[in-house]
Amino acid sequence: MSRIGKMPVPIPAGVEAEIDGVTVRVKGPKGSLTRRISPKMRVSIEDGNIIVSRPNDGKEARSLHGLTRTLIANMVKGVTEGYQKTLLISGTGYRATQQGNKLVLGMGLSHPVEIVPPDGIEIEVPSPTRIVVKGIDKELVGQISAEIRAIRPPEPYKGKGIRYEGERVRMKAGKAGKAAGGR
Repeated sequence: MSRIGKMPVPIPAGVEAEIDGVTVRVKGPKGSLTRRISPKMRVSIEDGNIIVSRPNDGKEARSLHGLTRTLIANMVKGVTEGYQKTLLISGTGYRATQQGNKLVLGMGLSHPVEIVPPDGIEIEVPSPTRIVVKGIDKELVGQISAEIRAIRPPEPYKGKGIRYEGERVRMKAGKAGKAAGGR
């Protein structure tokens, strides 16, 4: 058995979970999420917990077992607490501003880059070098954060660009550092 897959997902107070065939709906104080799961998995609600079980021990069923349980647990956490990712901008002249619900990035390109968040995602700019992406869907928060980071990923020589908070960029020695180290 999958160690993660066999753990029950507790349903906190104020959260409603509903299973309709291969569709799981979770509704909580922050909103509601719906996800289709694989028809190969069995999902049931027992004693205030969501239980995921697999019909057999085939390779595909084993790989889907833990994944399905984790996706459902992420849905429950999203509608109760929500998710957020923080991005940091470093580099001379690089900045972020917010115009309405749009994010406008000045990243040293010939034009400002505008990003309109999809429904369910909220983007905040507390300072010109800090971007906070919030939402209830973990997958969507991570995807939007990755798209913002991809505009100007951190480069390895000076570290300029957009990085996640807590991300460490491996720095390389430039030409001067290489020559001094080679003596």
